[in-house]
Amino acid sequence: MAKLERWAAALPMYNVSPALRDDWSMLIERTAQALGRGSAPVMLDTVDPGDGPDALHAFWRRDDMLLSQTCGYPLIRGLASQVRLIGTPRFAVPGCHHEEYSSALVVRAKDGPTTLAACRGARAACNSLDSHSGMNALRHAVAPLVRGGRFFGAVVHTGSHLRSLAAVASDEADVAAIDCVTLAFAAEHRPELVAGLRQIGSTRRVAGLPFIASRRAEDALVARVRQAMCEALQDDAGLRARLRLEDIVPSTMAHYRPIAVMAREARMRGYGELN
Repeated sequence: MAKLERWAAALPMYNVSPALRDDWSMLIERTAQALGRGSAPVMLDTVDPGDGPDALHAFWRRDDMLLSQTCGYPLIRGLASQVRLIGTPRFAVPGCHHEEYSSALVVRAKDGPTTLAACRGARAACNSLDSHSGMNALRHAVAPLVRGGRFFGAVVHTGSHLRSLAAVASDEADVAAIDCVTLAFAAEHRPELVAGLRQIGSTRRVAGLPFIASRRAEDALVARVRQAMCEALQDDAGLRARLRLEDIVPSTMAHYRPIAVMAREARMRGYGELN
């Protein structure tokens, strides 16, 4: 009998609340149950990837990683050579269209700028320099407005979209680009973070945060993972509604090239760094 392979899984990208963390864990569990059946069963264990971006980047590169979710920006900046795409999520939230998503440009409702152009000289909150939704998309949106290679008065690095929302709300920053899926989850699970904010625009839509597997996983196994995830969502309408996740569609690296195009367009305008 062939040795039963054990693989690792973690879905931390949209863990906005303990309840959502449980739901993402449930999706892994249901996927694992499906993979454990049949003539070629696979063991899928939920693991804690650790805190901080370095830990998450290390997990994405693990040889035994069979299911996780990454941002499109690190994907096109080197991760693509080390992983396979399981598929792209199709979320049912404002700012998404089919499997594409955008970032919402948010400011304080009471005294914030009314347009992105009016944010010149303001303080921007940025969750991470390797984030498409919080950095690359914002840089691309700002690039046509830049003079002399600079636009904002300061950039506050927060470490997460939730902290960026808090920074804008508490007057530590004036504007932030927030992943529209995170914003929808925050409005539902952390309403205090968005109560005093309003949206003044959106960034260009691109393919959503991809589900990924290690390059060691064969194509047939990757397809099984996607099918198992889709079955789990189809079989549990409550889970599907809570995660706002309608489907996971097949995708290729070509679907993520527009992210690189946006970065290149900003650099061509002399705006290679968010500042």
